[in-house]
Amino acid sequence: MTSSTSLPLPAAHALRKPGREMALTCRKRRISTTDLAARLFVSRDTVWRMEKGDPTVSSGTPATALFVLQLHDGPANLASPGTDSLAFGLNEARLPKRIRCRP
Repeated sequence: MTSSTSLPLPAAHALRKPGREMALTCRKRRISTTDLAARLFVSRDTVWRMEKGDPTVSSGTPATALFVLQLHDGPANLASPGTDSLAFGLNEARLPKRIRCRP
């Protein structure tokens, strides 16, 4: 990652973990970075940056990699309201239907 990136540390760790896990999955399945790059239609350097958790990699690249590795079911529910522990404490009936910006 570049030093000019202003990501909070937990967000940077959240990007690195899936990258490391995808790299491990590829090694277990004996998929080389060159082969994965060809399947994703990106360069090998982009695959390496994705595995390192570089935030400048397009969000579509890891999503496509998860699809290629047949691991796309987990992240599909990433921001699901059903798994949001903070939302469980809120009363849905009290939530507004819309939120309007006031000038």
